[in-house]
Amino acid sequence: MRLKIWIQAFRLRTLALALSSIILGAIVSYVYHSFQWQVSALAVLTTLLLQILSNLANDYGDGTKGTDNKDRLGPTRAIQSGEITPAQMKKAIIVFSILSFLSGISLIYISGISLLFAAIMLFIGLLAIVAAVKYTVGKKAYGYSGLGDFFVFVFFGPVAVMGTFYLNAHFITAALLWPSITVGFLSVAVLNLNNMRDFENDIASGKITLAVKLGIKNAKLYHIILVNVAFFSLMYFEFLLEMSWWIHLTFFLYPLFLMDLKKIDQEQNLQNLDPYLKYTALKTLLLVIVFGILVLI
Repeated sequence: MRLKIWIQAFRLRTLALALSSIILGAIVSYVYHSFQWQVSALAVLTTLLLQILSNLANDYGDGTKGTDNKDRLGPTRAIQSGEITPAQMKKAIIVFSILSFLSGISLIYISGISLLFAAIMLFIGLLAIVAAVKYTVGKKAYGYSGLGDFFVFVFFGPVAVMGTFYLNAHFITAALLWPSITVGFLSVAVLNLNNMRDFENDIASGKITLAVKLGIKNAKLYHIILVNVAFFSLMYFEFLLEMSWWIHLTFFLYPLFLMDLKKIDQEQNLQNLDPYLKYTALKTLLLVIVFGILVLI
């Protein structure tokens, strides 16, 4: 029973986005004939640990600040429910910070990159750990000042995609910007859905997300822009690759995203936005997997 509570606190449904970033970076390294399965596998492990760390820190930060209260919409959080105490959650955050660091060190080591770039990647890894914790923890938590979208884009987009590619290939190309935008913007779209769902409770709790700053009407428009720019960035990247025509079959997944966009735009009950977090995350992973399959055939 205790294990089940901790697994729920890990928020497994959020892991699809973390996987999408790493898988996409690994796929692109394969396109450039630089794929290393050991590096990619350890990149997946490191990213999953960081995502779980972020989820635990988010539970702790919002729980101790009172943002997760009885009026909150969406799934009940661990500290909010009383199933896990703040002290227990704090210990778990420390454990996953250490695990993330050790996994990251191992990843950098087996990648075989030069000492200088190993130091740079280590610094970026430490920033990722700090960013995972500081989203809601502390007096200057950036998630409470509308900066969550920016940091989610940076770490789920360029850092994850380009970082995975570099650790495999040992070089960077400007073309990586486009797949980074794809998974980065779709990750921000999931965060935006979360923030729209929690809109009223966040206002009452003093949590000023970008959705709160924009208002629901503009947040929905912002969401439409995020998803469309993300999708067509991948389309443009496919043209840059100059591969076989079937690589462009990913376009046929576009209607899946359009259907959700229409429903989200028309939804008046913010609580009903909750399922779309899972849908968007899983469809992002599906898009990446289909892209990978089309690259391989």
